Amino acid sequence: MDPKSLCILGRLPAIGRAELESLFGADHVEPLGDRAMLCDIAPQDMQFARLGSVVRLAKPLVELPTAQWAELVRYATQQLPSYIDNLPQDGKLKLGLSVFGLEITNQQLLRAGLELKKVCKRSGRSVRVVPNEAPELSSAQVLHNRLTGEMGIELLFVVTHNKTYLAQTLAVQDITAYARRDQNRPKRDARVGMLPPKLAQTIVNLGAGTLPANEQTIVLDPFCGTGVVLQEALLMGYGAYGTDLEPRMIDYTTQNLDWLATSHGQETSPILEVGDATNHQWQHPFTMVASELYLGRALSSWPNPEVLREIIGTCNVVTNKFLKNLATQTPTGTRICLALPAWRSPNGRLHHLETLDRLGEIGYNRISFKHVRVEDLLYFRPNQLVARELLIITRK
Repeated sequence: MDPKSLCILGRLPAIGRAELESLFGADHVEPLGDRAMLCDIAPQDMQFARLGSVVRLAKPLVELPTAQWAELVRYATQQLPSYIDNLPQDGKLKLGLSVFGLEITNQQLLRAGLELKKVCKRSGRSVRVVPNEAPELSSAQVLHNRLTGEMGIELLFVVTHNKTYLAQTLAVQDITAYARRDQNRPKRDARVGMLPPKLAQTIVNLGAGTLPANEQTIVLDPFCGTGVVLQEALLMGYGAYGTDLEPRMIDYTTQNLDWLATSHGQETSPILEVGDATNHQWQHPFTMVASELYLGRALSSWPNPEVLREIIGTCNVVTNKFLKNLATQTPTGTRICLALPAWRSPNGRLHHLETLDRLGEIGYNRISFKHVRVEDLLYFRPNQLVARELLIITRK
């Protein structure tokens, strides 16, 4: 594979690997260590802004047959003049370094930055090196220091199996934009869950696969809540169809999508209706399904076994009834991505829904991936008791 792009994955890299494989196909992507993927897709064709689980997009500069830090720094100092040659001559450059897959201290990074700074000075260029607090600069640091702008450059060192890819960052995930459309929506409700927009994007991408992103590709969210999945689907260019058991949620989604149309200049024509997903008859056509299902009771501490069985049982009934109902209304091959609850006990054991063991009986095939195990598609924060398990299936 001739790599044209290098993607740095987020905090839960298994989800990012599945997202990229879903969109571009297993033969067009290749894992590079734990946190990166090589892609034979040109950067301009990656549609980076739609990738919820990819935090950086970079262009590979060279593959080096070494993982020795001193050798990597020596190569970078030799090549840096050519990397900055096309940057504007006037003004101070900003330089950042990020390292993946190699244990390295901030002191080592500082010394490397000073060496590179000397190279710039010998070339007659003024430069500021962004200080590292960890081997990897944060997205906020890259954004704040404009390292992807015309006066900035971030070099990535991605190490695996005694070789290193040196790459230059082209784009970084816009955490400010995500926060704005998450926090500024007029209607939010913690009781129905707070689905992060980045995760909603990923759910849509896993559900869409290679389907074209246009208004004729309709995303159905049968548990639409306050409309986060539909919001992200619309921003990505899809059509949107949402239903929810509660009229209040349909009202909230309506107001949120109206806000989206105004704040983002996004023309929206979503279909919204009240309906219980366990028995609703969807009257309008849809192409794919992307949704977060009922996650059960919110937990502040680990429940006793009886309470846990009750919570899991309730979620299992809802999920099972919904999937049976959906199976009667979807043609063979319809692709579906659902965020389901999974409970993480203090001893590390995961409790899954029993429905996952009966998907074939209900009428579905679980999609497998080449570059990630489906068991690893779990979204959770540290110490979070209820995780989201991402289930990607097709109708038999």
